[in-house]
Amino acid sequence: MTRTTALDALHRSLGATMTDFAGWDMPLRYGSERDEHNAVRTKAGLFDLSHMGEITVTGAQAVDLLNYALVGNIGSVGVGRARYTMICREDGGILDDLIVYRLEDSTYMVVANAGNAQIVLDALTERAAGFDAEVRDDRDAYALIAVQGPESPAIVTSVTDADLDGLKYYAGLPGTVAGVEALIARTGYTGEDGFELFVAPADAEKLWQALTEAGAAHGLVPCGLSCRDTLRLEAGMPLYGHELTTALTPFDAGLGRVVKFEKTSTGERGDDFVGREALAAAAERAEANPPRRLVGLIAEGRRVPRAGMPVVADGQVIGEVTSGAPSPTLGKPIAIAYVDAAHAEPGTAGVGVDIRGTHEPYEVVALPFYKRQK
Repeated sequence: MTRTTALDALHRSLGATMTDFAGWDMPLRYGSERDEHNAVRTKAGLFDLSHMGEITVTGAQAVDLLNYALVGNIGSVGVGRARYTMICREDGGILDDLIVYRLEDSTYMVVANAGNAQIVLDALTERAAGFDAEVRDDRDAYALIAVQGPESPAIVTSVTDADLDGLKYYAGLPGTVAGVEALIARTGYTGEDGFELFVAPADAEKLWQALTEAGAAHGLVPCGLSCRDTLRLEAGMPLYGHELTTALTPFDAGLGRVVKFEKTSTGERGDDFVGREALAAAAERAEANPPRRLVGLIAEGRRVPRAGMPVVADGQVIGEVTSGAPSPTLGKPIAIAYVDAAHAEPGTAGVGVDIRGTHEPYEVVALPFYKRQK
């Protein structure tokens, strides 16, 4: 059975084109995905992200469990702050990338990607053996609504008395938004400033309507998953199943910085964590002789690259596209790809993408393609 969010009827009333995404019926677009994309870059967009998977970890040893189960140093996350991290297999392969929020001294919320939520839940439950901690599936306890874009602070400020000026990036605080109890997080997946609001599903429609009304004067529009993908692509943000897979370690993905071999922990396991040995070896390999690196590609022509297409140079395959799409902001097709280290430097000449037998020329650039002005 395909799952629906608490906002399903509302999306349909707005004429959304719906699609199956990770077992959820989700809005793909409401009208023009280009217009939705540009609204987020210049004004603001409203997203239903209730397909994401929330997992609560509580107990005296909650932090020790998370330090052991995940690659990051969760012990250094303060109350009210959040951290981007990953959960890996024993061989170092990435099971998922996550955000961990520390809600209270001994209470954490792990937010997993929709398609991996059950995998992450199962892994955390298994790894909790021997820890004084509880892992709880809270996927049905939350709806998640995001407001993203330069106008988002003004919009959310108008319907809350929470101190948003004092809310830093990757931080969250409990508050009331439009009369609804929420966890207000300054996080997002668009490359813009914005907020993700975790609320009870029963309150989701009231909050959506209030934000729609508050945002009308600011150019806020409802946005689907299609423009969310082009926004994150321009911002150089990885997508699980594309830039991140179990076949890759964080070091392979150019995200070795999220792996912390020293942990702030009071537990018996200290700095030990699942995948530590394999990741230490991967770190050495990446420093000595990285096989491939993640780069950006900008088309010289108009043909759009897609995931799985070969990257070529001098008639040889030197890599593979992981994500590609037309970029509304740049006005050209763009792609993220893993390429051989010898061809990974920005400006490397002679690189192309094999698009159905034709080698289309592409410029190698450093990620991200787009970075907002702060």
